[in-house]
Amino acid sequence: MMGPRPVTIPGRRDLVPTLSQVARWQPNTRERLTVAALDLFKERGYDNTTVIDIAERAGLTKSTFFRHFPDKREVLFGGDTMTGRVVEGITAAPAEATPLEAVANALDAVGRDAFTPARREFIARRRAVIAANPELREREALKGLGLTASMAGALERRGVPDLTACVAAELGALAWKIAYERWTDTANGEEFSALARRTLGELQAASALC
Repeated sequence: MMGPRPVTIPGRRDLVPTLSQVARWQPNTRERLTVAALDLFKERGYDNTTVIDIAERAGLTKSTFFRHFPDKREVLFGGDTMTGRVVEGITAAPAEATPLEAVANALDAVGRDAFTPARREFIARRRAVIAANPELREREALKGLGLTASMAGALERRGVPDLTACVAAELGALAWKIAYERWTDTANGEEFSALARRTLGELQAASALC
């Protein structure tokens, strides 16, 4: 059986990538692990699935898993990626934007980069898995609190007063939650950004009546 062909590199003709090097540099490693986890959680249940199970299903090693996620819960939550998108979206809003307009800009960024039509079915599966497990629901709730705090902090850095920033962040987080639930209904063909903006407007109108 023939071995792997050498990779030609100027000045170094003897270098052949090892299997571990190839696996390490897969560009979609996080996605592979997440899909594997979703499949296993559905098949076996969250409690009966281990990190090794997830890594093996993805065709990766346990050490590769831990380079990307600290535990099996976090594999469904994407680390701080989503929080980073939201903070960047608020920061990038025009200087003259109101606090809620800055929040809406962040929701647009999430819809454009994460909650895309191509990922709707996958994210709906993720939501179903989380809803079925108390530990994952708790993690989701904690992530939500952290996201709200990050939104408020990003608004404060724009010069928004503390109380106003907190109210805008709470409305933004609630708009996110409601729009997310609507958007993950696969019968709904509307884009997340449009849903989130409309929901934010509805909440703003409702709060004015309180």
